[in-house]
Amino acid sequence: MTSKPFIPFGRPMLDDAEVRAVSEVLSGTTLVHGPMTHAFEERFAERVGTRHAISVSSCTAGLNLTLLVRDVGAGSEVVVPAMTHVATAHSAEACGAKPVFVDVEAHTGNLDPDAFAAAISPRTAAVTVVHYLGLPCDMDRIAPVAAAAGAFVLEDCALAVDAAFGDKKAGALGLAGCFSFYPVKHMTAAEGGMITTDDDRLAAALLHRRAFGYDRSPDKRQKPGIYDVTGLGLNARMNEVQAAIGAVQLSKLDGFQKARAENYRALREGLAEVAEITVFNSVVGKARSSHYCLNAVLPRDGSIDRDVAAASLKAAGIGTSVHYPVPVPLLSYYREKYQFRTGQFPVAEWIANQTISLPVGPHLADGDAERIIEAVRAAVVEARVKPTRQTMDAHT
Repeated sequence: MTSKPFIPFGRPMLDDAEVRAVSEVLSGTTLVHGPMTHAFEERFAERVGTRHAISVSSCTAGLNLTLLVRDVGAGSEVVVPAMTHVATAHSAEACGAKPVFVDVEAHTGNLDPDAFAAAISPRTAAVTVVHYLGLPCDMDRIAPVAAAAGAFVLEDCALAVDAAFGDKKAGALGLAGCFSFYPVKHMTAAEGGMITTDDDRLAAALLHRRAFGYDRSPDKRQKPGIYDVTGLGLNARMNEVQAAIGAVQLSKLDGFQKARAENYRALREGLAEVAEITVFNSVVGKARSSHYCLNAVLPRDGSIDRDVAAASLKAAGIGTSVHYPVPVPLLSYYREKYQFRTGQFPVAEWIANQTISLPVGPHLADGDAERIIEAVRAAVVEARVKPTRQTMDAHT
């Protein structure tokens, strides 16, 4: 065990500025449908470079709502990567559509464009691209295939604030992009999410249907309490308190991102000489990462026991995570419903079994990167799998 302070995988970076913003909202009379939400949306759209940003209760709600508005439902298929958070698939499943899982690239963890092309069918309505750990997918190869199939591209940008592909940011690469403001993301609103799009009709429909499908918002009702419902909608609004926090966090984002990039670079350089570890590049072709975390990728042959390494890091006071512990199609719900089996998604299974996510967030203090590097080196040594007698005999 270590006597040094524990370094968490992530921590929300909040101070008196967020407290003051929340207090201002709570001192007023408007907690939903208010000016703070509108202002946050405008500033976020400007940051991403889209005409519209629509705040929602979570990234998952944003994905689900976008598919719902685009009439993706029973009889439709949505292509999703096998290596992602379950929310990516759930958002399609909840609409009644069938998620079609494809494997990912070994050098990025992103949707494999060739596997995507092979998965297209006459029922394909959309592809949800996940910018894995903040590195954008190869949109030059994915977007034309989707367009030729008549499918739209929905971006899961939960870990990709400020990531870029060429001269566009994540969230402006497809029909729409959905962001997460969960506490340990690049920025937070305590919870909540945002949908970005350049499509005027889609934006109008999302605004309409994120609040039950009301035909008019409370501030536009000529008769208080009187409204009609003209379409199926959700209760997926962001409130004013969340928007107040989000607006302050957005003003701090440049500093947060600079710290992430510097911490990522320090860890990558420090781990370069550890032969057993591979680190995904943060720049691949036209894609530039937002540095959500650093994935230490261990050998496929299992010569390093990931769980032992993670336990060693925890004992050394280093918080870690796994992105993600099981390929989504091999989670019990999807495995049992669609009869998936181990071995169908070999790259996703390798990433799930043999990666450790290391912290690079702005919460790291001076000297923390060096601590993490030394702890990882020691953990790799500790986690080396000793050959069994049977293995040694097989090589003699």
